[in-house]
Amino acid sequence: MARQGLGEEKMALSMTVGAAGHWRDYAGVCKLKVVALIVFTAMVGMFLATPGLVPLQPLLFGTLGIGMAAASAAAINHVLDQRVDARMERTRRRPVASGQLTGRNCLAFAFVLGGLSMLILAGFVNVLTALLTFASLIGYAVIYTLYLKRATPQNIVIGGAAGAAPPVLGWTAVTGSVDPHALLLFLIIFVWTPPHFWALAIHRRSEYAKVDIPMLPVTHGVEFTRLQVLLYTILLVVVTVLPYLTHMSGLLYLAGALGLGAGFLYHAWALMRDDSGRQAMRTFGYSIVYLMALFAFLLVDHYVPLLIARFA
Repeated sequence: MARQGLGEEKMALSMTVGAAGHWRDYAGVCKLKVVALIVFTAMVGMFLATPGLVPLQPLLFGTLGIGMAAASAAAINHVLDQRVDARMERTRRRPVASGQLTGRNCLAFAFVLGGLSMLILAGFVNVLTALLTFASLIGYAVIYTLYLKRATPQNIVIGGAAGAAPPVLGWTAVTGSVDPHALLLFLIIFVWTPPHFWALAIHRRSEYAKVDIPMLPVTHGVEFTRLQVLLYTILLVVVTVLPYLTHMSGLLYLAGALGLGAGFLYHAWALMRDDSGRQAMRTFGYSIVYLMALFAFLLVDHYVPLLIARFA
């Protein structure tokens, strides 16, 4: 009896571990780190859209709906890219590429997530946010992944529009309209995307060449791509000054934007002079920190004057 009980406990433990692993596969196809950055920039858009606190309903349901849509797009990307992912070192361990999760199950999961996100956004936020979120989902999961990614070395520039949408989605979730200031946030991420991704593409250029994806370092060489990273970084620094010039943000944001921009320029210039191959990933890593910190400065700058006025 004791042995039988011990065996049943081992079987139950095995089933529990297996179920946990199964759910980790579904979490893996959602690209949760990327979704977290998307949700953060969307939330900043929400807070900047109002002079006070964001109403609870659009904050909760808008964040949930936008995050679920982003996760749905990521899961669809895993299915559409499974053959390519299986041949690349960086992606071959992804759940669908490695066979841990079937493409059919992953696609069903993605459709459920996407459908629920649209219902949440249309029912509890507003229809415009649902429509724009759906357009962003299709733009990344279908237009970029199926066509642009393999059609042109400018894939990440054109396809970057989908990834730049979250602040606009957050803004419309609160106001129900698209504001020029929201488009300014869109422009920042749109210009940030090429130097961010091309730094990674330089590091992984041999893998992209192996699977015939025409990333810029593959089609035009590393030197040309390094120059493009530098030029886009210069343009990014200029664009990030616009929130101050349009009186959307104040001096606190301007100081943060210029300091962060100086850091990005340093990395882009170091990449131009790098022969070791290590600077590409340093630049890529900094670019992620840069965007998070830049939007954090936007958020802090927005609320500091309100706090000063309240306690003055």
